[in-house]
Amino acid sequence: MQYIGYGLLWLFLAYSFLGWVLETAAAAVKQKKFVNRGMINGPFCIIYGTAAVLMSIGLHEVTGIWLFFGSVIYAVSLEWIAGHWIEKYYHERWWDYSGIRWNLDGYICLPMSLLWGVLGFFCVRWGNRILIRLFDMLPVLLRNILIWALVVALAVDVLATYILLTGKSGRLDRWEAADNRFEQVSARLGKWISVQVEKRIHNAYHVVEQMELEEVFGTFAEGCGFYKVVWLFFAGAFLGDITETIFCRITAGVWMSRSSVVWGPFSIVWGLAIALVTAMLYKYRNRSDGFLFLAGTFLGGAYEYFCSVFTEMVFGTVFWDYSEIPFNLGGRINLLYCFFWGIAAVVWFKCCYPFISRMIERLPVIFGKVATWALILFMCCNITVSCMALARYGERQEGLPAKESWQVWTDAHFEDRGWSGSIPTRSWWNKPLRCKQQGIKSLKE
Repeated sequence: MQYIGYGLLWLFLAYSFLGWVLETAAAAVKQKKFVNRGMINGPFCIIYGTAAVLMSIGLHEVTGIWLFFGSVIYAVSLEWIAGHWIEKYYHERWWDYSGIRWNLDGYICLPMSLLWGVLGFFCVRWGNRILIRLFDMLPVLLRNILIWALVVALAVDVLATYILLTGKSGRLDRWEAADNRFEQVSARLGKWISVQVEKRIHNAYHVVEQMELEEVFGTFAEGCGFYKVVWLFFAGAFLGDITETIFCRITAGVWMSRSSVVWGPFSIVWGLAIALVTAMLYKYRNRSDGFLFLAGTFLGGAYEYFCSVFTEMVFGTVFWDYSEIPFNLGGRINLLYCFFWGIAAVVWFKCCYPFISRMIERLPVIFGKVATWALILFMCCNITVSCMALARYGERQEGLPAKESWQVWTDAHFEDRGWSGSIPTRSWWNKPLRCKQQGIKSLKE
């Protein structure tokens, strides 16, 4: 069963709360006292909610042992990312599995991974239905008010916690000198909240490592920060488009652009894959080929499966179908292409990444930063126009005329050219639907 809109928001909030209850209860048993285990002040552990939403979207079609393995991969990937993110931005570790066998740098371990798989299996198999039924029992107006009230409260809590923990509440010292009595009270209250938040998080998670922040000057995008990841996204999007174009030439016998946007040879799926895998595996780039291959195989398979489900939900079309290839899972992924992701991870880190990284770091600092934001703006516009063209393509197939100004503009610049025999013409949105497999289906069929 697919969940969208308020259903997904409800599942996110419900599982965030249940995760908080589970974590807090476990900490209370261990420490013999009440400890708030949420990442924020409210009774929410948003890692659980995020994992539940990802599983509900990506694994709703999967059953049996595949649901268990899928839950393990999604939960472990999220825990791994969260651990690195917390360590990078807060310069601390909030959990450490180093004392447990079969762990990876203390971020994840085999016993906990199996536990997440069991929890994910039960949540997707039975938990979602129970929670949605409880949600449906409420009057519609009450449901909407409840959801938005919780979302707003959660957003304010997250923002306040971030501001306080990152030290940006230091302005409170200046506020105390103000003549206004209300501002002085607010300042004291804010300082008290700041102290309580920091004390709670440190007590709850038993910070095990305090890192020193190193400032690096003179080199653009050194390491694996924001600017490096953005440039790697564009490099990966370009290289992915070239790779798939050659692949289609070899397998289908035609030259076919694999770009997923209207302007430029860029494959968004590949760009995101390169950026994500680099951010996640950068710390392990010098590990063995076998480690990178296994990591790329599992992460790539999970990523492609999620992309298939997401694009089908959003665009109403199946963009690739592996049903005719042996060892496939719902036609969305197959073992052969998962191995390809593993090989790509090895080739990327051992051959491509060092060269591309050096080229990026040679850019002048000012030019690099300006160019980065220019590229981001260009790609945002590119994706927006591409979505408009794809939307109008679907509307034209249904015989809907252009009424709004954006529809008229889109029709004037992106017409339906269709296919001429086996050679594609200018119908760019048909390109990704044709190459990987024949017999591509639509949700409307």
